[in-house]
This record gives sequence, C-alpha cells and structure tokens, in this order.
Amino acid sequence: MPGGHGMGPAEALTVQAVLTQISYLAAAALFVFSLKWLSSPATARRGVIAGETGMILAIIGTLLMPEIEAFHWILLTFFIGAAIGIPIAVLMPMTAVPQRTALSHSFGGLAVGLVGTAKYYLWIAEEPHRLTHFVMGVLAFETILGYLTFTGSLMAFGKLQGWLPSRPILYRGQNVVNFVLLGIAIAAGIYLNFHPTEALLFPVLIVLSLAFGTLLIIPIGGADMPTVISLLNSYAGLSASAMGFVLDNKLLIIAGALDGSSGFILSVIMCRAMNRSFTNVLFGAFGAVSEKQIGAKEERTVRSAQPDEAASILAAAQSVVIVPGYGMAVAQAQHKVRELYDQLTRRGVEVTFGIHPVAGRMPGHMNVLLAEADIPYDRLKEMEDVNSELPHTDVALVIGANDVTNPAARTDKSSPIYGMPIIDVDRARTVMVIKRSMSAGFAGIDNELYYMDKTLMLFGDAKAFVGDMVKAISSEGH
Repeated sequence: MPGGHGMGPAEALTVQAVLTQISYLAAAALFVFSLKWLSSPATARRGVIAGETGMILAIIGTLLMPEIEAFHWILLTFFIGAAIGIPIAVLMPMTAVPQRTALSHSFGGLAVGLVGTAKYYLWIAEEPHRLTHFVMGVLAFETILGYLTFTGSLMAFGKLQGWLPSRPILYRGQNVVNFVLLGIAIAAGIYLNFHPTEALLFPVLIVLSLAFGTLLIIPIGGADMPTVISLLNSYAGLSASAMGFVLDNKLLIIAGALDGSSGFILSVIMCRAMNRSFTNVLFGAFGAVSEKQIGAKEERTVRSAQPDEAASILAAAQSVVIVPGYGMAVAQAQHKVRELYDQLTRRGVEVTFGIHPVAGRMPGHMNVLLAEADIPYDRLKEMEDVNSELPHTDVALVIGANDVTNPAARTDKSSPIYGMPIIDVDRARTVMVIKRSMSAGFAGIDNELYYMDKTLMLFGDAKAFVGDMVKAISSEGH
C-alpha cells in the first residue's frame, strides 16, 4: 500500500472480487450439502437451512461485485419481491404448497427469460461483438427454456388451483402443433446464432416459447402433476445454468445444474413410480375420459360404516397402516391424523404410514403434511416397504388416496393404469376408506377397492371423520 494511506481503487476492487469468489464457493458447497440433506426427512430441516444460507451468501457475493455501482434499483426490487414473497410463504396453507411451488418455478423462468432478453438487446445496441456463436446459442437456449417454463408453470398453477380444468384439454393435432411451434422457435434460435443482429426475430422466439409452454401443459391431467412439477423444476434449473454461461457467473452454472439434474432425476423416479414414460406423461393425455366411458358406469353396492364402528375396528386391531392421499390434504386432516395415531399407539396398536411416491399434487406432498403434524419420521414407510407388511396388517386406513390404491393397476390389463405400482391395501385383512363420495380419482376410473367385501367406505370430510373416530376411541378408553 503506497505511502501507508490504505488501499487504492485497484486493490479495493481486487478484494471485492476475492470476497465474491469466496462467497460463491461457500454458497456452491452449501447447495450441494442442502440437496444431500434434503434427501432424508431426518435431515431435511438442516438441508433447508443450508440452502437458505447458501442463497444469502450468493446474494452478498453478487452485491460485492465491482460492476455494481448503484444499489437503489436493487433495493427497490428487493422490497417489492419481499412484499410479494412473505405473504405467499406465511399465509399460504400447507395444502397449497404444490401451487406455490409451480408459481415459484414460473417466477424463476420469467426472471431467466427477462435477463436473457435484456442482455441480448443491451449487447446488440452497445457490444454486438460479444454475441459470439457460443454466447448467442446459449442465450437463445436460455430464453426459450425460461419463457416456456414461465407459461408452463402458470398453467400448472392454474390446474392445481382449480382455475383450469384438472383434466386434459385436448384438440385434434395437438402434439403436431406443439412440435411445430417448438421447432420454429429452435430454428429462430439457430438462425440468430449465425445472424445475431437480426433483432426483429428475437420477439418471434419469445412469443413461440410462451405459446409452447402453455400448450405443453394444458393436455396433461392432474394425475401427472407431481411429475410435471419436478420436470418444470428441472427446466428452471437448466435455464438458470445457461444464464450463468451468458453472464459468466460460475455459481449460477453450478446451482442451475444442481437444480436441473435433481429435478430431472426426480422426474425419472416419478415416472417409474407410475410405470410411465416421459412421452406418455407429456403427450399421453392421461386422465381424459370419453363420454362413452362416463356413460358406461353401473350402480354397484358398497359397505359403509359410521365413525364409532370404524373406531372400534381400529381400537381392536394390532396393526394399522394409514395411507394418506390428496383428500387428506384438501381436508387439512393431518393434525387429526396425528391425534388418531397418538390414541392408537397408547393402546398398543402398531401404526405405520404408507407413502406412495406420487400421492398428492407434488413429490413429497404427503411427507410434508405429516411432518407438519409431527408424525415421527420412522413411522413413514415407502411403498415397497409397506407392501411387504400389508398381507399381515389388520387394518389399512386409506385417507383420500384413490388411484394409488386401485388394485386394477395390478389385476386388470384393460385398465389405463395397469402396470402402475400401487400400495397394496387390498391385501390387508380389513380396508377402510375415508372419502367424500364415490367419485373417480385423477385417472377418471372407478376404484375396484371400494367394492370389495373386506372394504368399508367411511363417507365424509376426512378431518371431521377422523376427529369423530378420535373422540370415539378416547371415550372407549375411559
């Protein structure tokens, strides 16, 4: 330091750059640990904290970059984002987590698309030499993926929220139209790669990407939303990684790649859990039911029971497997389920929970709800583990799950869900199903489980019905 008067501007910039890189390195490590810890319910909280800490370090490191000279716009957008994000996080119920996740993916895709658009027009106007073949190619990829993730996630949000029909929206030649739109968008990106100054073509690329994202999701039914959400998560991550190449930001490349790859792997797991392929999920219109099918329904008899009868059966059992589904989430019955668990375990009943990988509206939906109710982690068992126990189980209690418990997936080759792995509740000695009505699930077909001699249908709101069973068991104990 010359003359002992402190650091000069050059040295200060060097220190800022070093601190940025240190922050980025620590953030990248925390993101990796976060994914590792999030893979287990026992360490999930630690994973969330690690991810949040990593993001804070990433933001601090970015703010330390020498290129940032004015902070007023950053602070303004920070407060706007906080004003939107905090109410969403605090006020949105746990049952709406799938919608919130889809909305987050939408915001992420829009951010990537807008950054790509801004960079393109900025460089065209001031530094066209920066649009090399590599940069322009990655920028086009980033923009296409960002905008289709934006509209695709909005469509997923609309379906989950009930603003759009959960069943597939179909029209003739739909897949051909989708592929043509995507093909033209890609062709526009390739042309811009060789002629980057053709700025009038860039809006065409944007509009086609927005349209493709919309049309890609509307023919997908509600039963496939868990896979769609994880796939959109993958798209958002890959687009962010591409943005990292455009901005020469190594942390974005790493974080986006982690997000993209983990989302893709989760999508593969979801597809295997349903015994479906990616093409079938994206283009199969699963869940579409023809008028002929609807009209072919016949009246069949079922056995039903009241809360006190069901409570007596549960209290007399030695082992009970509870299988939660979307109906539990809608009724917000998880805390009553915890009370039922407590009552039964006090009586010496062995209670476990069978979790299907695609139960609910997003991956891990049931795990999140049961964790909110403080159900012990070791009581939650995956499908393969619980299936081996069900033939020796006294009572299987299904709360709002439908297609993932339908034995037709195992026995009826003509069923549209044939081959999908299910939780084999029909192999328990007694089956009880809490459901509002006999309506079909997302797949649009009757559940053969409901008509079996060993099955008792418990009609009513899941929260109210479980609450009544808890009171009945409690009164028996006194």
